[in-house]
Order: sequence, then C-alpha cells, then structure tokens
Amino acid sequence: MIIDGKMVAERIRAEVAEQVKKLQETTGKTPGLATVLIGEDPASHTYVRNKRRACAEVGINSFAHEHPAEITQAEVEKLIHDLNNDPDVHGILVQLPLPAHIDEKTILDLIKIEKDVDGFHPMNIGMLAMKGREPHAVSCTPAGIMELLKATGAEISGSRAVVLGRSNIVGTPVALLLMHANATVTIAHSRTRDLPAVCREADILIAAVGRAEMVHGEWVKPGAVVIDVGINRVDDPSARQGYHLVGDVHFESVEPVAKAITPVPGGVGPMTIAMLLKNTLKLAEATLKN
Repeated sequence: MIIDGKMVAERIRAEVAEQVKKLQETTGKTPGLATVLIGEDPASHTYVRNKRRACAEVGINSFAHEHPAEITQAEVEKLIHDLNNDPDVHGILVQLPLPAHIDEKTILDLIKIEKDVDGFHPMNIGMLAMKGREPHAVSCTPAGIMELLKATGAEISGSRAVVLGRSNIVGTPVALLLMHANATVTIAHSRTRDLPAVCREADILIAAVGRAEMVHGEWVKPGAVVIDVGINRVDDPSARQGYHLVGDVHFESVEPVAKAITPVPGGVGPMTIAMLLKNTLKLAEATLKN
C-alpha cells in the first residue's frame, strides 16, 4: 500500500474550509495566520508562498510580514510583540531558518503559546510530554504523520514503534504522540547500537533522520508501516532541475517488504501545510471561545 499523502491532505483541507465557513457564520470572525519571513532564501519564500495560498483556498486570512536580512533583533522582537497583541492574528509562523544574527530561540519563545501555530514553544512541547495535558498546538509534521497512520488503519495501540531521529521539530514530538496513542516507542539515532536491528523490531517505523535513502529493505520488519519524513536532493544530470528528491528510506527495497509506505514526494510533505491550516483553525476557535 502506497500511502497517498496528497489525498489525505485534501480531505483535511476540505474539512478545515467547511469549519472555517461555520465559524464565520456563527461568530463573524475569520481565522488569521501571520507569517514572518526574513531574508531572501528562495526555498523559504516558496514555502511561505505555498502556505499563504493554502490559507486563501480554505478561507483563512493570512498576513505577510517580509523583511530584509538586515533587520535587527529588536525589530523582530517588536514585530512578534505586535502580532501577539493583534486580535485578528490567531497563529504566528516564523519561517526558519533565521539569519545568523537573529537569536532564533528568543524569537520562538516570544510567541504566545496561544498563537504558537507550529507547536514549537517549549511550554507546548512540555504539555505534549505530560499526561493529562494538551498543548495548544502540535508540531505540524508529527500531527500529519499521525493522520497518515490513521488513514492506513494501522493499529497503533500496543504496537512497537521506532522513530529514527530525535529533532525537536519531528522526532521528539512524534515519539510523544505515539506514546500517547499507547505504542511502545524507541527513539533511535546516530549513537544507537546496531541500528538496523532496532529498526527491524518496529511495527511502525518513522524515518526522520535527514540522510538520503539510509533505511534499506533489510532494516524493515515484514509487514511494517513505514513513514518517510525525509526530503533529500540527489544530483541527477538527467533531471530538468539537475536533481531529484528522495526520502530517508530506499523506496525500491523497502516497498516490497512493508505493509504500507509513504512516497517522496507526495507522502508526508502535503500533510504539513494541511495540519498548519488545522492548527490555525483550532487556535482561532480556542481564542474566540475564551
């Protein structure tokens, strides 16, 4: 089974659009997402443009704040302060990476947890780690991974899950989400002894390590569900752009072994923006309810 992330993402977008319309009808308010983009990185501009387009498609207001790389730390901090106090903004997204002279940690920590649409604030991560607490928002890619697992009909409760990678953005949050779903979770990384053997224990394998085609078929338990988070460029002179994209999983060797697998592209990628829209709606609903 090839897991179609585009199809699942389209379903979520349609649900968000419907709920946005209902919110507008009942409250007269529209969810608002502010995007903060600093510098001229082409990839960042593409990502933000796609996010703003997605907002427009589901009826969410988007407020663009684009600034040159020369902006000062104090100016960025003031911008975040102003957005925190703007009643029309329900979610704040700071596109990473930031220029080297801007303290990324300080800027992300300044965002109100009630507007932390990316789920990166340490208090939101902390609440995710606790029993009986719910964060205001969960990091978009991990939340999207959980939606993909549901779409496969995977039995998460009681399953052995291995998360390959321990980043704050994907590895750690998805491990916590799997734990809350009653999986037995192992976080594996570059220091893990006999990494292939650990991965072979997984009923659910999440590959989020950022190394092109690292996971091969012999690493995977027959019948496992494999979610490939990686997006890596591999030089390809025959391709129009001079490269092609691959994941952290060697698709050709893993696909015959796995019960279900996400492709790259078209797997996890489309889910990230879909969950961003869902988070923006959720934060708006919570704000208006309060």
